[in-house]
Amino acid sequence: MEQRGAHISFSHVGLVYDDGAEDTEALHDLSFEAQPGEAIALIGPSGCGKSTTLHLTAGLLASTTGEVAVNGNRVGHPRQETAFIAQDLGLFPWKTVLQNAALGLVIRKVPKREAYDRAHAALDQVGLSGFDRSYPKELSGGMKQRLALARALAMDADLLLMDEPLSAVDALLRESLQDLLLDLWKDRGHTQMLVTHSIEEAVYLGRRILVFSERPATLVADVSNPQMGEDGWRDSAAFAAKCHEVRSALAQGGEGRAR
Repeated sequence: MEQRGAHISFSHVGLVYDDGAEDTEALHDLSFEAQPGEAIALIGPSGCGKSTTLHLTAGLLASTTGEVAVNGNRVGHPRQETAFIAQDLGLFPWKTVLQNAALGLVIRKVPKREAYDRAHAALDQVGLSGFDRSYPKELSGGMKQRLALARALAMDADLLLMDEPLSAVDALLRESLQDLLLDLWKDRGHTQMLVTHSIEEAVYLGRRILVFSERPATLVADVSNPQMGEDGWRDSAAFAAKCHEVRSALAQGGEGRAR
């Protein structure tokens, strides 16, 4: 796998929301790095700050303390090489499949012909060729997931951020889409960061699994998962053992030593 991904660095990052009545601390002294081409999964209790971490990485939020950097540059605004798939997928119902796939490029003022050529290629990668003129309401849940992924791929991003992108589909389709994400990561070599509530999904798609505490989020375990991506990984005894390790780290809430 070609290493063409971005390097991510969180250095003593804290974030406090001011909601007018009282301050809410979302993140506390969060530090970690992701090397180029790594696949990182974030897991922890609901509302603990996982999505906030993605938004900081994407430049959609600014930290209160500390520094978030991508490729050595402090993140102060969204960067063109970062693709973000939100939990609601962010599809526009009045635009066709092709227009949705090309949207990120159009916003970046890529010439229209190039934008649509790249969107076509991305739709083909995710198995949606032939649906160019359809609208999101005509797609199944899994096809909508694929369309959101195609839009990210069309941008040729070196960093892919995903906020529970597969939470709304059934179990078998979810596994199929997980396989697609894994294959694309292997093929493209981008850095990816996935927020999930599923231990099994974290272990299947994360070369490292970062376990967060309850809010304010701190990093309670950094679980290495070097067998991720190997053939037969999902059905192996080692996979089950790694799931147990992550489950224990969640339950202990950081009493265990970070790995």
